[in-house]
Amino acid sequence: MSSRVRLVEISEQPLSVDRLLGLVSDRGTGGIAIFVGVVRETDGGDGVSSLDYTQHPTAADALRASAERVAEAHAVRAVAVAHRVGHLEVGDLAVVVATGAVHRGPALAACHALIDDLKQSVPIWKEQHLTSGDVTWVGLP
Repeated sequence: MSSRVRLVEISEQPLSVDRLLGLVSDRGTGGIAIFVGVVRETDGGDGVSSLDYTQHPTAADALRASAERVAEAHAVRAVAVAHRVGHLEVGDLAVVVATGAVHRGPALAACHALIDDLKQSVPIWKEQHLTSGDVTWVGLP
């Protein structure tokens, strides 16, 4: 793992923004960008009561590869990413991405690139439980 990739984690435990912030902070970092994905109460006009994230056995390796790609492509000092799996309620943190760079521009660009890249390349699927009683899946191949 690149020394710039400080954390790659998939966990059933609640996520901590402060933890990731600390991992990308140092005396040479002048800009930090953080993206926090939160379980929302609606999706596509449907009410959401909760969801379950399921990961493929290769998800951790794919998430690490995503973080490595972004760290290599951007002028960042540090990258950290954590994604929840298991059962989540509305308001729970689903994913946290943090990037640190000398200046804000590279930090913001890397943060944006990492969340987009992981959504496209990491096999984590979302089973949404709707308030109507229906279930929908998001992210299936």
